[in-house]
Amino acid sequence: MKKLTAILLVLALIIPAVFAQGAQETAAVNDSDSELVKAAKAEGELVVYGSCEEEYLAAACEKFQEIYGIKTSYQRLSTGEVQAKIEEENGNPSADVWFGGTTDPYNVLAAEGFLEAYDAENAKHITKNVYKDSQNRWYGIYTGILGIMYNKDEVARLGIDIPQDFADLTDPQYKGLIWTSNYNTAGTAKLIINTVIQKYGHDAGIQYLVDLDKNIQVYTKSGSGPSKNVGTGECVIGLGFLHDVIYQIVDNGYDNIGMVIPSSGTTCEIGATAIFRGAKHPNAAKLWIEFALSPDCVNIAKENGSYQFLVLDNAEQPEIAYEFGLDPSNVIDYDFEDATANIKTYVQEVMTALAASGAATDDVTRFQVK
Repeated sequence: MKKLTAILLVLALIIPAVFAQGAQETAAVNDSDSELVKAAKAEGELVVYGSCEEEYLAAACEKFQEIYGIKTSYQRLSTGEVQAKIEEENGNPSADVWFGGTTDPYNVLAAEGFLEAYDAENAKHITKNVYKDSQNRWYGIYTGILGIMYNKDEVARLGIDIPQDFADLTDPQYKGLIWTSNYNTAGTAKLIINTVIQKYGHDAGIQYLVDLDKNIQVYTKSGSGPSKNVGTGECVIGLGFLHDVIYQIVDNGYDNIGMVIPSSGTTCEIGATAIFRGAKHPNAAKLWIEFALSPDCVNIAKENGSYQFLVLDNAEQPEIAYEFGLDPSNVIDYDFEDATANIKTYVQEVMTALAASGAATDDVTRFQVK
């Protein structure tokens, strides 16, 4: 009798699970027959501009093509490059959607009318309102922490201190040792401008960047440029996103890299996705947004060298980021409205101030554009 009762109990647990799984599979089949999927398949093509790292960009595009059978091509560009390209194309974009990269340039294009609003069904899984545009012109998919990275071997060889905060980076001991990204081309660099202005105030923030320039060796085109060179020692100290450092340590084996969360507080990026106004494949673009806001897309990030924290409640967080001590809640409040309204002006003011201080801002070997 006890044995029979045990069997019945097991069956009571298993049978509902089987039916639930079947219902989910049926729902997935029905979803593949939805009007949006049919319309997207009829268009048959999607073009993606990606500003996350290329490994994840390629994997996401391949996954979308695999699921829906829609030919998907992509080009990897920095956020600043995408912004400039879309502005130049003026409503006749050569791509349909944007994927990845920090949202300061997204906000600029949204304000200029170059991003298309779309009420995504899967946006219900976004955990905070700050992770999406109020008019649904972009949606967040991940968040990453801005910080300091350094080559442990070079720091020891040179006998210099490990910087603990943004303010430390202007110390003369770091002259010619720091890499950051180009304010004109990288969304990461624009976040840096907004961060220091919001931390120190407008005039003091710009002066900080002028003082910092005296210690900077290279401004890379892309925000991930410093992280790609710190393991080799070519870059001794860098500014950038710390998930890029995790990639260099875990995937590329550079265990000689250290990283620091600035002691006075830092900011985080929101990596996003959006539809360009005038997209040639509007239904495929909408389907992409639904895909980008689903586990099918975001859960493969950590399998492809991207260890950002995910902003969807049905996503699997990259546990390794926590193991490295990162915490997406340990950041200062970021004024998105000020950043959106003023970043173009701030970039011009910073570049003008740098030129006035004697920096050769037209030197493309230092202020890289390729």
